[in-house]
Amino acid sequence: MSVEQKAGQVLMPFFTGTDFAAHAATMEKLHLGGSIVMGDNVPRSADGTVDTAAMASGISLLQKAAKADGRTWPAVIGVDQEGGVVARLRAPLTEWPAPMSYGAAGNVGLATDAGRALAAELAGLGFTADFAPATDVTAGPLDPTIGARAMSGNPDAAASLGVGFARGMLAGGLLPSAKHFPGHGSVAVDSHENLPVQKATVAELRAKDWKPFQAAIDAGLPMIMTGHISVPALEPGVPASLSKASYAALRGMGFKGVAVTDALNMGAVHKQFPGESAAPLALAAGADLLLMPGDVAAAHAAVVGAAQTGALPVSRLDEAALRVVTMMMWRARTPASPAAAPGSGSALSQRVSAAAVTVLAGPCHGPMVPGSVRVAGGNEQDRARFAQAAGAAGITLGAGPLVTLIGYEGPPAQGDVVVALDAPWPLAGSAAPAKVALYGRSQEAFNALVAVLAGKAPAPGKLPAAVGPFAPGSGC
Repeated sequence: MSVEQKAGQVLMPFFTGTDFAAHAATMEKLHLGGSIVMGDNVPRSADGTVDTAAMASGISLLQKAAKADGRTWPAVIGVDQEGGVVARLRAPLTEWPAPMSYGAAGNVGLATDAGRALAAELAGLGFTADFAPATDVTAGPLDPTIGARAMSGNPDAAASLGVGFARGMLAGGLLPSAKHFPGHGSVAVDSHENLPVQKATVAELRAKDWKPFQAAIDAGLPMIMTGHISVPALEPGVPASLSKASYAALRGMGFKGVAVTDALNMGAVHKQFPGESAAPLALAAGADLLLMPGDVAAAHAAVVGAAQTGALPVSRLDEAALRVVTMMMWRARTPASPAAAPGSGSALSQRVSAAAVTVLAGPCHGPMVPGSVRVAGGNEQDRARFAQAAGAAGITLGAGPLVTLIGYEGPPAQGDVVVALDAPWPLAGSAAPAKVALYGRSQEAFNALVAVLAGKAPAPGKLPAAVGPFAPGSGC
């Protein structure tokens, strides 16, 4: 391969809008290794749902472009589909609850089944990779970025559940990517905006934040994403995604797969490394795949230029390209379970939420509410979904005790029953005789919630991280 081809193989850009043909032309011209599909790239039907036929057709155009210069391996066509808040494709695909549901359910088999079902629907549209699961260990309310995207605040649970979910994804036909090494769950700054600093020692990181990544490596997972987090114990002031010491630490743990950076257009990187200067620097440090440079043509030129001047050793570019190509050849010849129809995981999604519902205060048996309730909080869709679930369970709306929904990043609330729909942290400061953590706002999650409120189902979930006075493991 030419230097230009190798430079393309290590780039995985985004694009704007739904003109897949134009982006395919860019992929062909720059020999790109793949592309990520973001929310604004998803074609919509007249009713606002995903136009799955157009989505599959667009991905097919990108795959054709990837093979235009004689490549025999598929492109990395990826997406951020974790479940919960981070999901680029919603209905008619199955909507999954927040990943913290798996921690609350405490069931690795359930996480594996969900990973397989989520992946099989995406693979059916032509995706080859999903930047999930987040194997970060959340520090609770001090963690502003990951929250319920983490499966647990316990490193051993985050490790076993993350590996289980990722193995399911592989079986369903997608390449998973454990993220965000060296761990984004215990830093108090959002790397989308600024550079977080992880002040822990290497020994402390090995005992906590690195445990899920070590488990991912030991399980042979193909891809790990590096986060834009400075670790002074490794290399002060430099994001891990651009730090030679950080990649050395990851390789020292035994990792032989593809190290992909978090999006290079995030504030933690572009504020410190203007233009596309981060691209060749990340490769020189040890990255293999560069996700979402702000301007892919400029990033490609910067990588080619750095290889020509020696600022980026050609041997390092060769190693990175070889890892990406090897992963995609392996992906192409690895058998997966059959692709699944959009929405086929709905019953499983409801099983996950039913296993995760956690009652922190209030009765553990029998009805929590009478046959009529009032509902407040959340957003319009949350309240509509609650109403649909209530109607199906024989509960009317308009009078009776107040059920208050706390939406994503909402403040503490008051009511007779307070329900946290995402991270459970706001329950600590909420004033209510009954407090419930749901970890999801899909219709299936609301169905599971109402079954508990009506006394028709138990609440088996256990808190996966501390919430104020409620210790991990709290629940019925």
